[in-house]
Amino acid sequence: MDTTPHTFAELFKQLGLPSGRQEIDAFLAAHRLPEGQALADAPFWNEAQATFIREALEEDSDWTEEVDELAARLSH
Repeated sequence: MDTTPHTFAELFKQLGLPSGRQEIDAFLAAHRLPEGQALADAPFWNEAQATFIREALEEDSDWTEEVDELAARLSH
């Protein structure tokens, strides 16, 4: 069992995205969630990414906190 704490950068790696600070900042600056849209339903995810996000939230997985943070940061 993996007990390593997950980080925001590791979430980006898990999603197959560049995970350096500048790349994360650029992604957050380039993407926004319209009010009321679920994170997993955003048009900028591919099917695998959307599934990962949806399952992380539905299963209350180890990634839930980072996924919630991503949703919050894309909503501002």
